[in-house]
Amino acid sequence: MGKFIGHLCPGLYLFSYGLYQATVVFKAMIVNDSLLYPSCPPRNKGIWARLWKISYRGLLKMVTGSILMVYVVFCLDVMILMDTKNALRFLYPKEWQHLTMFILLTLSGCVDVMSKNLLPQRCVLLEKGTLALTFYVLLLLLMSHVQDSTGIELQTHCLLILVVFLLMLVLTIELWTPDTFHLLLIETFLFLMMGSWLIQAGFILYKPVTGYPWQDDDISDIMFITTFFCWHVMINALCLLGIYGISSLWHRCYGTSLKLMGSKEAPYHKSTVGSLYKLLQEVDPSEKDDQALLLSKNPS
Repeated sequence: MGKFIGHLCPGLYLFSYGLYQATVVFKAMIVNDSLLYPSCPPRNKGIWARLWKISYRGLLKMVTGSILMVYVVFCLDVMILMDTKNALRFLYPKEWQHLTMFILLTLSGCVDVMSKNLLPQRCVLLEKGTLALTFYVLLLLLMSHVQDSTGIELQTHCLLILVVFLLMLVLTIELWTPDTFHLLLIETFLFLMMGSWLIQAGFILYKPVTGYPWQDDDISDIMFITTFFCWHVMINALCLLGIYGISSLWHRCYGTSLKLMGSKEAPYHKSTVGSLYKLLQEVDPSEKDDQALLLSKNPS
């Protein structure tokens, strides 16, 4: 698992998750909607309304975690925990750590689906708490994951640990303020950072773009690792800015048309009520004459 694909696939998932969350957060901000309980589009009825309520994030976590777990198992011939022939020594420690990470991802997805689609009422605290606990465990695993690492690999994973630590802090704060736009924006940015840096780590450690491996004893190579990380910070920030611009443009171009489509449906109801009201107000001319006679007989 500790190969190029083992860094590329989780990185692509995290980066895609960050892009999706960025679109959701910016859309909610532009239309002034709730971040946790987004309103269903008015035209969605029946099966579309039920599909709108499905926890796609949870399903994506479950599918991705399951696929990665199967990949870890198939990378080795047999997943053995201990070697009974050699003084009961533990085998494949890093692979077992990877498997634990992906099990946590799958369980987090199960909790999301259960909270949004199976429980009588959605429990946001349960979802946020499970995600925060996942990153607490992930931080512990990464801290022990780099025990035998040196040079380029150590520097690369230390920067990844920094992102995981910051993300863990943000998720912990969200347990008390889950519907805060600024925190969700920082969380989205850190997911993008974690995903893009995992992809970059795969290229640095296993498939250098130049074709020449990075040197652990070259201080310039180690320094450029941090430089690349800073470039990722700037690129992901620009990526968020671009998503915000596209979301704003889309809302200006298509948001008004959707409102007009909704307003076109309303006159049918209003015209029916209006015509009914007019029919009720119409009085027969003979009845009008009777009312006039009655009024003339009454003393002024």
